[in-house]
Parts: sequence; C-alpha cells; structure tokens
Amino acid sequence: MKRLNFLWILIGFVVIQVVSLKAAAQLTLPSVNLGFKTTENPQEVVSAIKVVLMMTVLTLAPAILIMMTSFTRLIIVLSFLRQAIGVQQMPPNQLLVGLALFLTFFIMGPSFTEMNKNGIQPYLAGKISQEKAIDETLGPLRKFMFSQTRPQDLNLFVRLSKMETPRTLADVPTMVLVPSFVISELKTAFTIGFIIFLPFLVIDMVAASVLMAMGMMMLPPVVISLPLKVMLFVLVDGWSLIIGSMVSSFG
Repeated sequence: MKRLNFLWILIGFVVIQVVSLKAAAQLTLPSVNLGFKTTENPQEVVSAIKVVLMMTVLTLAPAILIMMTSFTRLIIVLSFLRQAIGVQQMPPNQLLVGLALFLTFFIMGPSFTEMNKNGIQPYLAGKISQEKAIDETLGPLRKFMFSQTRPQDLNLFVRLSKMETPRTLADVPTMVLVPSFVISELKTAFTIGFIIFLPFLVIDMVAASVLMAMGMMMLPPVVISLPLKVMLFVLVDGWSLIIGSMVSSFG
C-alpha cells in the first residue's frame, strides 16, 4: 500500500513538472543584449554617454541620500538616544535606519517635489536641456543645504579649496557645499545627542549613589537605572518629543 501511494505521488510530481515546462515554453520573454558596436551616428554616442552617466548617478544615489539630506542628523540622534537609554540592541539597527529614512522623505518632501517639478519632468518632456535640468534639480538641494550649513564651516572648505571668495551663495560649488553641510550636520547632531544624554545620566548617577549608600556595591547600577530610564522615556512620550524636535529643527 505504501509503495502504491509513493508511486502515485511520483506520477503526480512528474505531471506537474511537465505542465510547468509546457507553460514556460509558451511564454515569450524579452531579450536583453549588452555589447559594443561601432557607429558613425553622433546621436547614438551621446545617448550611450547619457546612459553611462545615469548609471553613475544611480550608483551614487545612496551616498547622495545620506550626505545631502537630513538623514545624517536623524540617524546620529537616534543612535545617541539608544545609547543614552542603555538598550544596546533595542530598537534594532534596521528599525532605526528605516525610521530615519522615512523621516528624511517626510522632511525633504517639498524639496523632492520641487526637483521633480522644475527639473526632472521638464527634461523628460524635452522642454529643457540636460544642463538646465541638472541646475534645476540641484537647486532645491542646495537651498536646503545652505539653510542648515554654518557660515564658519562653509568658510573652512572655501579656504581649503584655495578658491576665490564667492560673492554670492550661487558661486559656491556643490563640491564645497556638501562637506560643509555634513560637518554642520555632525555638530548639530552631537549637540542634540549631548542634550539627550543629560537626563539619563542623572538617573544613572542617582541609582549609583543610592546603591552605594545602601551598601549594595555588588549590584550593578544599570540593573536599577535601566528600568527607570525606560519608564521615564515612556511617561514623557519620548518618541513624540524627539521626533517632533528633530523635524522642527529643519524648519
């Protein structure tokens, strides 16, 4: 009986495989050809160069998202918050990165909309040239970075680049603006992180002092302070305060 059941299962498996192969044979998949060929048409050469440039931009997209938006400040402050509370793996890194990413989309929403409206869509419609599209696309990002960059950081990289002092902000190259913006974001994020650390540091000190006074030196202070810090953070609705303050800091 067992052999008969096994035989029927084997026959059914073979039938399923045959049907799947027939169904796959009836599908027509598009073919993709990658290669090089000689051409005498300059337009084809220009199109190939545009494809290469587009692939380069897509490769640099993660770096652009991290270094030219609000992502840097958000992820550093959230990491400081986790360290201040004392929970090393909670929330996990994936959750913090995801939260920082969607907050970045929320904060940069107006800039992204303006970039799409003034630069990307007109270029796709053939209304503006590629150079004009690049300028219109970078414009909102540059405006955002200038609003968050400290003058002393900008002057530092202007001096390091050994270029002439720009008369206006429009004369500042993007390659000078980006590192200036990142340095300013790091300083702002560390300042916010220091402020976040203070109340939790007080709790740690109080817990250590109470245990010392009670003679319970063998009990680690973190065992007492960690639940107190988590309770304090929940009671004051800490997530709303932190997220609201960070979003408002970009206003």
